[in-house]
Amino acid sequence: MRVSYIAAMTALTVALAGCADRGDLRPQQSLTEPSSLRVSQSLAGVPQLADAWPATDWWTKLGDAQLDALIAEALQHNPGLAAVDARSRAAQAQVGLADAARKPSVNVGASVAGARIPATVLPTGGHFGAAKYAYASFKWGLDLWGGKRAAWQAAVGESRAAAVAAHAARIELSANVARAYAQLGAAFTQQDLAQAELKRADQALQLTRQRVAAGIDNRIQLQQGEAEVAAAQQEQAAAAQVVVATRSALSVLLGAGPDRGLRIVRPHSLALTQLTVPQDLPLGLLGHRADLVAARWRVEAARKDIQAAKTEFLPNISLGALAGVIALGGGNPLELPARFYQLGPSLSLPVFDGGRLRANLSGKDAAFDLAAAQYNQKLVDAVNEVAEDYAALQSLDTQIEAQRRARDAAQGAWELAEQRYQAGVGNFLEALTVRQQLLRAEQGVAALDAHKVDLSLQLVQALGGGFQPSAQAAAVVPSAHS
Repeated sequence: MRVSYIAAMTALTVALAGCADRGDLRPQQSLTEPSSLRVSQSLAGVPQLADAWPATDWWTKLGDAQLDALIAEALQHNPGLAAVDARSRAAQAQVGLADAARKPSVNVGASVAGARIPATVLPTGGHFGAAKYAYASFKWGLDLWGGKRAAWQAAVGESRAAAVAAHAARIELSANVARAYAQLGAAFTQQDLAQAELKRADQALQLTRQRVAAGIDNRIQLQQGEAEVAAAQQEQAAAAQVVVATRSALSVLLGAGPDRGLRIVRPHSLALTQLTVPQDLPLGLLGHRADLVAARWRVEAARKDIQAAKTEFLPNISLGALAGVIALGGGNPLELPARFYQLGPSLSLPVFDGGRLRANLSGKDAAFDLAAAQYNQKLVDAVNEVAEDYAALQSLDTQIEAQRRARDAAQGAWELAEQRYQAGVGNFLEALTVRQQLLRAEQGVAALDAHKVDLSLQLVQALGGGFQPSAQAAAVVPSAHS
């Protein structure tokens, strides 16, 4: 009898499944196919290696023990990482809530309540009485259409996205520390060159004053010399401020006060690796860029949210049971007549809700479109970022070579000017003028070298920064074209 009753209820559920209408609601976005993003022409001539992806500890290959220690310190103390870790734990808690919604619930309770009911209300009233009861309840909403499972899978996807985003934050932090560290080294170099230029300008000014006093030069040359000294002093002060600001920026990344940056020793030149391109770049980025992996998990979570929202249009059956004992006054609730119980399935069927379910599904579709669009944009940005960094590095190699030739020519001119001065053919003021050209050329070389180091570190981050996805995270990548 009970089995036939449940079967009848199930049949009624199926028969009434069409009462709530979803209409033609569906997502409008689709995911970009990685193979459609061509890079062969943009990266033509660049060597390709299958294992060209950055290592997990890529910064140790730069050959600077102080940098290794700074990155380790930042990864331990940066407050921003605590925030992303908290978001990851919050997402994991949502997984637990979604999983609990799929399971039965059992509750127990007991109570003793006393009251005096007036005799004017009940004939048996007029005295104080107590009601004692205890109960146990069971409730289980059957997941006939898989909606609760889809909601749980959506929460799992969001949790994995949050966990991968925490990896992405660590990669970004390590890259930012390395970049700030390299910029600090470049700032010290520019400070040295600014001090050398100030010394040169001051020497030229002293000679000009002597020549003006001797009637060889006029005050125009003197004022020009004073202007050069003032400009050199401004450059030297600006270069010193860049050192202070960069040390402060490193302190922030380390999660420390500004005095921490003052203890950082002047960096050495970082060792750069050879320029290579990983094979199958667009598809490979899907597994090596943490932000792309996180974005892909958000797309999957949004897809599962749509599935869960669709099941809300369908009827559902819940099983429930309630049992307990109750007694009034001085009665004993443990006696057999005091027991009560209730058992039976219940059917819920959405018939008219004012459009709530359609609006909810439409919102889920829009959330999927947003997640898909963000994923597509991240994929396009990632591929173009890598290609742009490689192109910029190749251009910098050409620029650096030309600038070094200019520096070498200026160095030769300076040496020749010194020889002429030592031979008594020229004067030292002319030699100092030639030295100014050499210092400007050295500043240009230093700036280009610093830019190349910074671009190389950006490229490491663009290639994923050593991210190694777990098997669960990587499992979403093969279906990226869906």
